[in-house]
Amino acid sequence: MTLISKRLPTTVVGSYPVVKGSGLLARMDPLKHAVETAVADQVAAGIDIISDGQVRGDMIRAFTSHLPGIRGSSVVGKVQPAQRPITLADTKYALSRHPKVKGILTGPSTLAHGLSIETTFYRNKDELVLDLAQALAVEASHLQDAGVALIQIDEPIFSTGAANIAVGREAVNAIAGRLRVPVCLHVCGNLTAVIDDVLRTNVAVFDFEFANNPQNLEVLSAKDLRGRMVGYGCVDSADPGVESVETIRKRIEAGVEVFSAEAMLLDPDCGMRMQTRDAAFGKLKNMVVAAGLVRAEYTD
Repeated sequence: MTLISKRLPTTVVGSYPVVKGSGLLARMDPLKHAVETAVADQVAAGIDIISDGQVRGDMIRAFTSHLPGIRGSSVVGKVQPAQRPITLADTKYALSRHPKVKGILTGPSTLAHGLSIETTFYRNKDELVLDLAQALAVEASHLQDAGVALIQIDEPIFSTGAANIAVGREAVNAIAGRLRVPVCLHVCGNLTAVIDDVLRTNVAVFDFEFANNPQNLEVLSAKDLRGRMVGYGCVDSADPGVESVETIRKRIEAGVEVFSAEAMLLDPDCGMRMQTRDAAFGKLKNMVVAAGLVRAEYTD
């Protein structure tokens, strides 16, 4: 699979610090400026596959607030697809500024575990997960039709032990199975207890954190990825400090020894919404420089 015509392309996991605008336009859409800033900073940093910045709320409410059958944090009826696209407008804006954009969805299991069931329609969260997958598949189709290069499904719940991964995997497969565009599954945290279950998911890219969880590199080193790519978290998104180019370079080189330069897509561990804009931009910029240095080592 070729996402972009270079080794070690760079991307982001998703969220970016929210920089709100001011004035009349900001009153009409308070977060439009935040989207524009997030996109502009990613482009300026030299990121190969950008996102829309995921600035419109937390990863749960950003989706559940649009889905019929959900009121607040409660499931009150059968969950249905949103009446209109949720992330399409911001994704189209990103596409107007950069040729390669990643569409991002919070995964069905993570959404389900952020909700309480207050209806007899669902006996348990496993049933809810599968209906959420059908709703998200519609959103994914909108993003695919818009021209995204990749669709990422975020399932941080997978590494916690709280979710039924067999059902979660079925749900992710249900979304990916309806798409032509490559699908990436992002799971943060320590993967030791769940890696075998996660790798059974039918996606083209697995995105994991390796900067804040270096033990994941050892865990993955013994696994057969069967030709799938690895989204390689080489920047610690939880650290407010900006790592040096050399630090990031060493992390990337350690990954290349395990996965090969052709199999890696470089990004931060997770989203960087909680960082300052300066820190987030600095991390992205240094990641791009480090990627270029390592890439040069493998140029024929």
